[in-house]
Amino acid sequence: MDSFLRWAVVAAAMLSAGVTASAQSSFPSKPVHIFVPYAAGGGVDILARTLGDVVSKQWGQSVVVENRPGAGGLVASQALVASPPDGYTLIVVASGHATNPLLHPKIPYDTFKDFTPISLLGSSPNILLVRADSPFKSLGDMIAQARAKPGSLSFAYAGTGTSTHLAGELLKNLAKIDLNAVPYRGGAPAINDLLGGQVAMSFNNGPESIPQLEAGTVRALAVTTASRASLLPNVPSMSETVPGYDTEVWWGLLGPAGMPADLVAKLSQDFVAALNTDAVKARLAKLGASPIGSSPKAFDAKIRADYEKWAPIVKAAGMKAE
Repeated sequence: MDSFLRWAVVAAAMLSAGVTASAQSSFPSKPVHIFVPYAAGGGVDILARTLGDVVSKQWGQSVVVENRPGAGGLVASQALVASPPDGYTLIVVASGHATNPLLHPKIPYDTFKDFTPISLLGSSPNILLVRADSPFKSLGDMIAQARAKPGSLSFAYAGTGTSTHLAGELLKNLAKIDLNAVPYRGGAPAINDLLGGQVAMSFNNGPESIPQLEAGTVRALAVTTASRASLLPNVPSMSETVPGYDTEVWWGLLGPAGMPADLVAKLSQDFVAALNTDAVKARLAKLGASPIGSSPKAFDAKIRADYEKWAPIVKAAGMKAE
């Protein structure tokens, strides 16, 4: 009898494991929804739709991208947190996901407990631009002027707490210079005022910068990543003049908290495979971005590291969400 009971327990366990494996191997059995916290047409939206097209063909199921802009990503993130942890609702976030709790005193979720990291998808440098006729031929020239006349120079950026704002504040902090930070409602208006001479320089992302650089209306003093960027190999990195400087825009895939480990592993594997296809690589290159495709653990570590990195910068600048 004891032997029979032991066999029954073992058989039940094997059956349960088989059912679980079968359930995960059949994923997805219906459309998967990906939230995008920003309006259609931006870098995050383009990345989500490009990846969605690739994995939908791999899965034989449609991927529906839903744009849910608002409150710097909080609207879409809150909707994601309230979704079942079954893999059918995901979100592509930008690097602001890690800094939102620093900017919003009453954020409606826990950034570290209410999400399941799946993969860090890709990244792109921001670019420090000046007008084509600017007297500053290098980042060193600009820093020398800022030190000689503190507060005499201004930089434009798109929105409080954005990656371009943080890029400028990090430069002020590490180079020990006094610059005036001037907010705009987007990168395009910031460039317009740069061209009009209202500001001396502007931090912008790749898609905004490249057309102006190609037209010859602006010059790039530096890219914000620690090493030079493949899209602008002749432009110095910020760290060549300011040691320790390194920042970027990144994008990553998250699910709600409580997702099964095997489902997370499958999603990570499938999206990393999609990132390595020629179609996705080509699309990212047009955005001035590079694919990454990390493990869930590495993406979780990245979010936490960014939160710790930016906390003192945000505090020193007195940043608060608009």
